[in-house]
Amino acid sequence: MSALRVRLSQDAAAIALGARRVADALAKESVALTRVGSRGLFWLEPLMEIETARGWVAFGPVAAADVPSILDAVRNGKGHPLALGAIEELPFLKKQTRLTFARCGTIDPASLDAYAMAGGTTGLKCAIEIGPEKIVEAVTQSGLRGRGGAGFPAGIKWKSAAEARGPKKYIACNADEGDSGTYADRMLMEGDPFLLIEGMAIAGIAIGATKGYVYIRSEYPQAIAAMTRAVAVARDNGLLGSRVLGSAHEFDVEIRSGAGSYVCGEETAMLESIEGKRGQVRAKPPLPVHKGLFGAPTVVNNVLTLAAVPTILSEGAEFYRDFGVGRSRGTMPIQLAGDIKFGGLFETPFGPTLGELVDDIGGGTLSGRPVRAVQVGGPLGAYFPRALFDTKFDYEAFTERGGLIGHGGIVVFNDTVDLLKQARFAMEFCAIESCGKCTPCRIGSVRGMDVIDRIRTEPDPLRQISLLRDLCEIMKSGSLCALGGFVPYPVLSALEHFPGDFA
Repeated sequence: MSALRVRLSQDAAAIALGARRVADALAKESVALTRVGSRGLFWLEPLMEIETARGWVAFGPVAAADVPSILDAVRNGKGHPLALGAIEELPFLKKQTRLTFARCGTIDPASLDAYAMAGGTTGLKCAIEIGPEKIVEAVTQSGLRGRGGAGFPAGIKWKSAAEARGPKKYIACNADEGDSGTYADRMLMEGDPFLLIEGMAIAGIAIGATKGYVYIRSEYPQAIAAMTRAVAVARDNGLLGSRVLGSAHEFDVEIRSGAGSYVCGEETAMLESIEGKRGQVRAKPPLPVHKGLFGAPTVVNNVLTLAAVPTILSEGAEFYRDFGVGRSRGTMPIQLAGDIKFGGLFETPFGPTLGELVDDIGGGTLSGRPVRAVQVGGPLGAYFPRALFDTKFDYEAFTERGGLIGHGGIVVFNDTVDLLKQARFAMEFCAIESCGKCTPCRIGSVRGMDVIDRIRTEPDPLRQISLLRDLCEIMKSGSLCALGGFVPYPVLSALEHFPGDFA
C-alpha cells in the first residue's frame, strides 16, 4: 500500500498558527508530505490536504494531536470532525477566479519542475518567441494596471522605459508590502516564487533590462528565504542568466532586504535604499523610467503586477482583458482582515461591491457585532461606512467616492471603533514614518496630531475641525510623495462619514 500524499502549508500565517508542529507530527507517520504555500483560507490554517480516490480532501484547522486520527479516518474510509470535503469545492475557493494565485497551495514552491508541470514558464517562452515590442503591446492591450497604488497602466510605463536610452536598464520589484491588512505579496513569494521571477524576466526582455532587484521588507524572513532559494534554482536551470531559457536574452535577479521603513514602499525611496542610501523620496521629474536605479531607465512594479504578466503572455491579452469592469481589467487578489469571520485572500475580477466582499465573502464580523467602517488600501486608505457598501471594487468607483484601492487590503471595524482615534493614528503613523524631506509631511503630521487632540478637549471643536481640513489640503497638494499626500484620505473620510466621533 503506497503512502498517503499529504499537503501542508509552510506559509508564514500557517506557521504562526502551528503548522510546524503539525509537520513534526506528520514526520512520524508513513506519508509523502509536500510543504506548499497557503490557499489563503486563514481561518482554517493549519490546513492539511490528503489525496484520496475522490481527489484532494481538506482538513482544518489541524493541531498536531489530530494527525493520527485524520490519517486513520482516511485510510479506513471513515468520517472525521475536521473534514471539510473536496478542497476545490469549498465555497470560499469555488467563488474565486484564480489567475495569479492558481498554483499557490498546490505545488512545492522550491521545485521548478513542479512549477513547469503546472503551466509555469509558458509565458516566458512565448515572450522570447514574439520579442520586446509585441510583449509591450500585449501588456498594454490586456489593460493591466499597477496593483500597488494609483493603478497606472503597466503597458505605458513599459513602453516609456523601452524607448528610453541608457547603457543599462533595470527592473525593480517593489515587495515592501507594508500596508495594514495586506499579505498577498508575501503569500505569492512564499507559495509561488518562480511566477514572480518569470514575470520579471518577461519585463526585462520587454524593455531591454539585464538586471532585476526584488526589494522585500525585512519583516518577511520566510519570503526572503523562499525568493533567495528560487533565484538560485532558476539560475542553475537557465531561467535566469546570460541566456534565458537558451535565448539571446540576458537577465538576472538580486534579492534586497529592506530595513523597516514604510516610506521605502514609495518607488523612488526604494531605489535610494537599493543603492545603499538613506530611504528618502526623490523629487519627480525625472521619472524612474527615464532616470531610476543608478541613474538608468528603470521599471518599478510591485509583486502582483509582475506576477500577472506570465498569464497575459501565455493566455493572451484578450483573455486577461475579458475579466473586470470599466478600466479595471483582470483580477485582483483582495485581502480580508480585521474583525471578519472569513479572513483570507480572495482573487476575483474587478467589479464586486464592497458589501458583497465584506458580508457575503467575508461572512461579516467574527465578533458578531455590526460592521461600522471598513478601510480599503492600507493605513492611508479612506474609511467607508455601510452607506457606501454599494461601491464597486474598481479604481474609478473608489476614486469617485474619495477612496483608494491601493494594494487591495480591506480591514473591517465593528461598532466599537472610534474614528477620531483612527484619524489621529493616521497622522501619528505619518509622523513616525516620514522620511523628513518635505515640510507638509514632516511638520503637517505632527500638527495634525495636535489639532485632533484639541478637537477632543475643546468645548467647541468647530474651529479646530476647520483647521484640520485646511491642513489636510496642504498635505495633499504639497507633499512630495503619497505618504503625506494620502494621509488626508483616512482623516477627511472619518470627518465626513463619522462626524459624531469629532463632536
